[in-house]
Amino acid sequence: MTITPAGPSVTRRTALLGAASLSAPFIRNAAAAEPIRIGMILAKTGQIVDQSEYLAQGTYLALEQQNNTILGRPAEIVWLDEASPQGAQQNMQKLIDEQKVVAVIGGALSSSALAMESVAKRAKIPFVIDNAAAREITGKDCNRYTFRLQAPVPVQARALAPYIMGYGKRWYFITAAYAFGQDILRSFRDILRAAGGTEAGIDEVPLNTPDYSSFILKIRQAKPDLVLGGVSAGDLTTFLKQWNELGMKGKIPFAEIAIGDTDIWGIGPDAASGIFTKTWYYNNPNNTPEDKAFAAAYQKKHNRPAADKAWMGWFTMKSLLGGIEIAKSTEPAAIVAGLEKWQTQDGDLAVHYRSWDHQLLRRTLVVETKPKITDKWDYFDVKASLPANAADLEKVFGDKQEIGCNMEST
Repeated sequence: MTITPAGPSVTRRTALLGAASLSAPFIRNAAAAEPIRIGMILAKTGQIVDQSEYLAQGTYLALEQQNNTILGRPAEIVWLDEASPQGAQQNMQKLIDEQKVVAVIGGALSSSALAMESVAKRAKIPFVIDNAAAREITGKDCNRYTFRLQAPVPVQARALAPYIMGYGKRWYFITAAYAFGQDILRSFRDILRAAGGTEAGIDEVPLNTPDYSSFILKIRQAKPDLVLGGVSAGDLTTFLKQWNELGMKGKIPFAEIAIGDTDIWGIGPDAASGIFTKTWYYNNPNNTPEDKAFAAAYQKKHNRPAADKAWMGWFTMKSLLGGIEIAKSTEPAAIVAGLEKWQTQDGDLAVHYRSWDHQLLRRTLVVETKPKITDKWDYFDVKASLPANAADLEKVFGDKQEIGCNMEST
């Protein structure tokens, strides 16, 4: 869905500007009437499209809750496709050049987000990433104009590791052959090695793999203590469905970070299993009053519970709008400064973007699939929200030496 700009046509605008009878104040007022545009780059096709739909719904809802205005002016979202890293990069440049957006939200896939943040740096346009988790985004590839909501892979790996070590230390890895999966493999191999564990096998699989049966048979033969997954979105749904069909559910535990509700809903209650990390869960009793109000507003609008990705789209947009309000400007550098000052409270924790790498600091949920699922939406029991101590948050997310972000000053 793309919202068509509501301003005057190029031909009419050119004619107005060329008319000698018009005064300068009139021209300034005409420009002021133009809507403020926020660009959104999310997949409209491919294996991440279900997540993107919810991300987009949450993004739109955040702006609607602000009466579709920014700084007292009409505002709108222009949505272009995240078809591939190159395509996402080109569409982001198109938003900047043709739609004159003041900021961009998106990046459902790490590979696309990494490509787009190079555009943000070059064009000096604020870019707030709502979903991608690869460490490089706020690590070695960080830049002054890029912010990221999702906790990076190493942070989520550290949260999940204590919960899966109890199953044993002989793991089999099946991960996607792109940035997200490769980061998962690297992070958990380091954790396993440090714990004195062993690798039962490793398979790196292509995106959009339709048949995992040969990989599952290899896992069954290897008899690991645990399978550590790194396949996302529709690929995870496909894998766990086939895992169940081949009789593996309940035989060998499965674990993965950053599961989306759409992933598990697509599997169905009979096949769903595993222990995961999540950014947010609609049925978490410890959600903030503001999060509960969002969940109620989403339920009223869409007649179903809010997926975690809907919350992520909403929260990302909410933070961007908050940054613009603090800046009282749509100038890129001012928005960046506003985002660096923006924060919201979650219990004892001040949730904010860290100034030196622009990573959002927030707790990570550890969830486990319910042993018996009786509600078609409610699949998880929340096991932990980590770190429990707010004072440990900086340590969990890593220091400058570990992260490797050397951000330019302007």
